[in-house]
Amino acid sequence: MTRESPPARKPPTSNQPSAKPSGPKPPKRVTAQYLENAALYYLQRFASSSANLRRVLMRKVDRSAQAHGTDPAEGARWVEDLIARYQRSGLLNDAAYAEMRAASLHRRGTSTRAIREKLASKGIARDEADKALDALDEEVDGDLNLTAALALARRRRLGPYRLPEKRAEFRDKDLAALGRAGFAYDIARRVVDAEDPDSVE
Repeated sequence: MTRESPPARKPPTSNQPSAKPSGPKPPKRVTAQYLENAALYYLQRFASSSANLRRVLMRKVDRSAQAHGTDPAEGARWVEDLIARYQRSGLLNDAAYAEMRAASLHRRGTSTRAIREKLASKGIARDEADKALDALDEEVDGDLNLTAALALARRRRLGPYRLPEKRAEFRDKDLAALGRAGFAYDIARRVVDAEDPDSVE
């Protein structure tokens, strides 16, 4: 009795999905509707000044012009129309944004000098920054820079927030940390050399 040979194996069929091409996705082609959708999506996630939103949208316009040959001048007009409409409706309000951002930065321990710089980087004019800091000064009990320096010291465990046996060893480093954050030496020294946080205030 002869043994039957095993059935021949079928060659494997390639049903595997083809690998997706690697690399970044190509930029979207910009239209007026696309820019409006992008602007609203951005504002849902982030507070923004007019100048900052303009920068965000113009990057999309420029990438579309490079990838698809769209007209950057037309894209810029769409962006300006959006900005003006959102300002009229109150969706964009640079004064309110400046006040909110200044208060948030102060709570994190940011000096007034650094607050001005950060607001300027978002396109907030100097007079708007001054008004925002004036409004903050009315709300905060005490000197803005001193209370901010205390907040930073608390967050980073500097000066009176260190273990007592470590304070002398780290005094110079703590002074330098507050100096790099934009605080004057006398403010930094008052915080770092304080017996406890309450004695500073």
